[in-house]
Parts: sequence; structure tokens; C-alpha cells
Amino acid sequence: MKKSLTAAAAAALLATACATPYAPAPLATNFEASKQHKLQAAAHWNTIAQDVAAKLSARLPENTALFVNQQADASPFERAFTGQLITALIDAGHPVMRTPEGALRVGVETQAVPFSADRPQYRYAGAATTLGAGLWVLYDIVEYASNGPAKAAMLALGGADAYAWFQSEFASGGTPAMEIIVNTSVTDANRYLARNTSVYYVDDADQSLYMSRARSAQPITRTFQVVGGE
Repeated sequence: MKKSLTAAAAAALLATACATPYAPAPLATNFEASKQHKLQAAAHWNTIAQDVAAKLSARLPENTALFVNQQADASPFERAFTGQLITALIDAGHPVMRTPEGALRVGVETQAVPFSADRPQYRYAGAATTLGAGLWVLYDIVEYASNGPAKAAMLALGGADAYAWFQSEFASGGTPAMEIIVNTSVTDANRYLARNTSVYYVDDADQSLYMSRARSAQPITRTFQVVGGE
């Protein structure tokens, strides 16, 4: 009895120590899980250009004349994206002018943000449950197959297909080290009339596509420590 009371008291003390009511700084917690697209092809750029054009167009009067400003030192992504945006705005019914006179200005600003490498990914939480449900759905497919090895092989193939199906949503590899913020604005001389902000992951091997010419041309300076010998 005495031993049980001692164990209970120790457990209560441990629980109390783990949940102190005061702390010298806010405790770091994770955000709820969310998903963010990873740009891996020019077709993805076109997709987000169409999405941005639709959102901007919804905030503007019909047939508003627009001029899409293109920066001289634009990155490969910015050059392609502004061209795709012009097409998408025309498709949305807006006259897009070649000069800014008499038109609202559309500006595209991007910011490449590098983070630390090897950030953790917990994309496979609950995968076994999902795969189990997928196998249950696939059951009817193999129900009418012949018994024996053929049916077992079909079931195994169906399981592999289900696993690939449910995991295909997630990009391969670890969490990219770079993200890009894309701000697209419609302005007149004095104010913002419409604006859209999006954030995407960038494939680590494609980082140069999102860097402006000026930034890409900056020299890389390295410092070496020279140790003299006798």
C-alpha cells in the first residue's frame, strides 16, 4: 500500500512538473498540418497564373484595361509568369495594353526565402489506415478473379496501386529549402485596387530559376583561415 502511494505521489509530482503555470518565454508549438504546392514545371507556373488572373479579375470591373509591368532584371520564373499572366488576363476578358497609358498597372513581385535544409516531413501519418481502406475498396476487383496464386497476385498488385495512388499527392524528397512568395497587384497612381499573395515550395535543384539576374550575378565571397607553419 505504501509503495503504491509513493508511486502515485511521484506520478502526480512528475505531471505537475511537466505543466508549470508560468514560463519565461512563450512555448514553441507547431501550426496545424497544412499543404503547400511544390513548383516543379513551367505548366505549374501557368496554373498559378490562371488562378491569380481569375482572383484579380473577380475584384475588377469588366473590361478593365490593364498593363502588365515586366522588370528588366526579372528571374526566369518572373519572365515566364508575367507572360502567362498576360495570356490569362486576356482569356478573362480584359484588354491588356502594351503601354501603361490609360490602363491600370499589374505588378508581379517575388521573394525567394531560404530556410534551413532537412526540415522534417510527416507526410505519411495515417498511411496504413488509408492503405487499408484502399485495399477494402479494391476487394471487389479481385473478388471475381480465380482462386489461388492468380488471385493473390492480383490482390498484391492492387495493394501496390492503392499505395501509389494515396501517396501520389505528396511531392517526392524532403522539405525544400527554398520557398517563393508571389505578390501580384493591380494599382492606379495612388492605391492598390486588387492584390493576391501566394506561397509555394521550390525544388532545390531549380532555385536559380527563381533568382533575379542581379542577385544571381552577385559574386560569392568566401573567407579562408590560413594557418602558417614553421
